[in-house]
Amino acid sequence: MKIFIILVSLLGSSVFVKAQRHIAEATIVYNIKGVAINGAASTTVYLKGNSSRTEMVSALGKEITIYNSKTDNAVILKEFSGQKLMISLTRENWNTKNNLYRNIKFELSNDYKTIGIYRTRKAIAKMPDGKTFEVFYAPDLIAANKEYDATFSNLPGLAIEYEIESGQMKFTYSLSNISYDSVQESLFDFPTSGYRVMTYDENQKLKKGN
Repeated sequence: MKIFIILVSLLGSSVFVKAQRHIAEATIVYNIKGVAINGAASTTVYLKGNSSRTEMVSALGKEITIYNSKTDNAVILKEFSGQKLMISLTRENWNTKNNLYRNIKFELSNDYKTIGIYRTRKAIAKMPDGKTFEVFYAPDLIAANKEYDATFSNLPGLAIEYEIESGQMKFTYSLSNISYDSVQESLFDFPTSGYRVMTYDENQKLKKGN
């Protein structure tokens, strides 16, 4: 009887592991809702090996982050009000930018929710500054490159729905589509023209009005 129970347990574990999908290449699209957003807004994430490209598009403009987790090379492209800015980041800049999010701890609950075709599990994200937010994630979908979004690098699955607070505003992200079709390598190339180039430190000074 004990042997039978062990075999059943192992079989169940085997089925679960096989059901998990490790995402090495994909296009992931989230819809964004929030009181400060006029019209449609979305974030599209392109993953291919160590490379990632995240595009946030709204009525105000577009912001693109291209990052290689192996070399730590990154740029942020901003296109707003006819202005095109490219911010280059060193390894140290990237770590500084994402330091707050890398230390997020997730408290996993036993609450489950079906969102679209995904059976998700609830987690409470606890940030170093004391803030918390809820995220529903799919444990059976695992991004091979977990560094594409520092916010969820410690989450044991793909974020399907979550709410992020920025200042006094809240934004809800909901997964709308995942495509596993091949992603063009050229999407991860850094532009060589057409943008005003600025370093990360210069951009930070500009934000502070220095």
